[in-house]
Amino acid sequence: MRPKSTIGRAEMEVLRYIADHPAATVGEVGEHLAKTKGQTRNTASNMMERLRTKGYLERERVEGIYRYTAPMGKVSLLKQAVEDFVDSTLGGSVSPLIAYLTEHVEVSEEQLVQLKSLLNEIEEKNS
Repeated sequence: MRPKSTIGRAEMEVLRYIADHPAATVGEVGEHLAKTKGQTRNTASNMMERLRTKGYLERERVEGIYRYTAPMGKVSLLKQAVEDFVDSTLGGSVSPLIAYLTEHVEVSEEQLVQLKSLLNEIEEKNS
């Protein structure tokens, strides 16, 4: 299922945490947010429910406690977030993103090989 709407930075933090800690509870996420952002358990609960409503999270009741999981893996989640960012913020243009990467991001040899491979895929699709 494709999520219904974009998400903010705080919601992305929650999603990344849950992707790294499958079947997380509100209490676990709340504890993480309290340590890293000074936010409350109630904030975690509200964000998790919004993410569930948007289709980014699923929940299952296990022994009386809701456990939340991301229906897509972390890689798919991040790809979706980038797609949403490019569509909503950059109006579908990847040029500003590429310009940012060339100016502000150091790329390892391995990442450079991956990027070249992706560029080759784009060129083949456009041929």
